[in-house]
Amino acid sequence: MKIQFLGAAGEVTGSRHLVEANIAGRAHHFLVDYGMFQGGREASDKNLELLPIAPQDLDFVILTHAHIDHSGLLPRLCAQGFAGPIYCTKASHALLKILLPDSAHLQLADLERAERKAKLGKWHGEMPVVLYSRQEVESALTQIVPIDYGKWIEPLPGMQFTFHNAGHILGSAIAEIHIQEDEVKMKSCVFSGDIGMKGKVLMPDPELISQADVVVVESTYGDRLHRTLSDTEDELVQVISDTMKAQGNVIIPAFAVGRTQEILFLLIDLVRRGRLPHLSVWVDSPMATAATQLTEHFFNQLDHQTQATMDWFKRHPGAIDLRFIADVEESKALNKIKGGAIIISASGMCDAGRIVHHLANNLPRAQNAIVITGFQAYGSLGRRLVDKVQKVRLFGEDVPVRASVHTIGGLSAHADQAGLLDWLRGFKETPSKIFVVHGEPEAASVLAQCIREDLGWGNVMVPERLHTYDC
Repeated sequence: MKIQFLGAAGEVTGSRHLVEANIAGRAHHFLVDYGMFQGGREASDKNLELLPIAPQDLDFVILTHAHIDHSGLLPRLCAQGFAGPIYCTKASHALLKILLPDSAHLQLADLERAERKAKLGKWHGEMPVVLYSRQEVESALTQIVPIDYGKWIEPLPGMQFTFHNAGHILGSAIAEIHIQEDEVKMKSCVFSGDIGMKGKVLMPDPELISQADVVVVESTYGDRLHRTLSDTEDELVQVISDTMKAQGNVIIPAFAVGRTQEILFLLIDLVRRGRLPHLSVWVDSPMATAATQLTEHFFNQLDHQTQATMDWFKRHPGAIDLRFIADVEESKALNKIKGGAIIISASGMCDAGRIVHHLANNLPRAQNAIVITGFQAYGSLGRRLVDKVQKVRLFGEDVPVRASVHTIGGLSAHADQAGLLDWLRGFKETPSKIFVVHGEPEAASVLAQCIREDLGWGNVMVPERLHTYDC
């Protein structure tokens, strides 16, 4: 068996792993995830790269979850000739129906905006690229095969796999794959996808797996520890309270799937416990609105605390003035609000969508606060804000950053270093090979060293992008 790491090697986005397995003397190829690279011109170039094999030669795709950095290029793959099944959980399937059409819409909108500016002589640099159309998304969605957690599937004779709950977002999964390499030996491989934090709001704890020959584990926060949930709540309460007293707005860039719902449930719970007063919250993302409704549909997959908080809110609907913004005109109307608002909007890394407009409107005012709750990739607008730049360029104009910027890592949907090591401790025997992916170089190398030292495991590698490794 061989794995070629086509993305998320030395970086966080673009998760895609090409696996070659020999079964009964014949080579088979499949992908685990096929995500979009995010963050700058270099990411755009990588998104245009071709697979090292013809797409029609792929047998199937296993998708760990619906986030765009894991799923975002599936329509392009299908349009290029891949005609096989795409396996994912039922909740991921439902989310893909929201996320992928939105991705196609944003790409086209970015191009049309750039073309309008180019005609006015206001566009500089290369034009955005549309990677796939809405029609290609609809076609790709017909290839999805949704399955339940814990159900074993046999995509090929001599191969089977199942999904375990990763506790990251709704539908997120750890893929456990068994491959019959010959009549005697069965090789087991585990791809972590993105591992969630234990004890966090919204999602249950990630499931543990007891045995694997090969483990591919994420390392987004492999070099750091998150603040405790209690400390995180204290920090969020302080930021919101101070900003409301200053008659400012709190702007929260958030991924539409997972993070938005987690923040909403946390705000409701803080009001329920009397830690925050009545709040006025606007969710300005049609995709986040749909994802929130979907989260309610999969209510039984949420953790018990979140279920209890939701039941309370249904009995006390006036505790928070919660509004979901539908159309563009309503979104523009939020610009008139000069204080007292909490605005949650996508995208999570601030590179596209309605959040960019809210930042352009609110960054210049010192009484406002920007709350960053998730990982910000190199090259993204969100990363520049985290790095405390004095100004950013939005819509062709320089915008001063006078609002305070707060990074609250304890709200991350990713496990920190301790959480990742705890998950790895679930394996009762040392895997023969461990690949550390989905992390920037420092995070990946630090986690790899911790695995060697804290767990005593050898043969831990940080793979290089495009390189192939024997397993």
